[in-house]
Amino acid sequence: MNRNEFKSIRTKLNKTQKQMAHLLGVSVKAIHSYEQGWRSVPPAVERQLFFLLSRTRIATGNKKNCWTIKKCPSNRKKQCPAWEFNTGKLCWFINGTICEGYSQRNWQEKMKICRTCEVFDHLL
Repeated sequence: MNRNEFKSIRTKLNKTQKQMAHLLGVSVKAIHSYEQGWRSVPPAVERQLFFLLSRTRIATGNKKNCWTIKKCPSNRKKQCPAWEFNTGKLCWFINGTICEGYSQRNWQEKMKICRTCEVFDHLL
């Protein structure tokens, strides 16, 4: 996540830097550093930002589960945490999902795929 995207999400959430710091459990200085590009946004903070955004009225969009959109075969669905925990609209939030036929090794790999997926698309 780059600094412009961070600030854009904060603006969409209608939060000040101080309010955002409180929500994310970080210092105001950290928020300022993310927005200035002095510090990279940690994966845990990025994940929480997307989760908060997904819970707002701003995030309208696809009502289908990821396994329906991606036409996942039964054997893949049954191995996927998104299916197991019925989080087909929040699959991007769950680690270990089986996107592109395999589970990604880390958050950065996962988000690279998620950012091109229509399930995640409506957040941005």
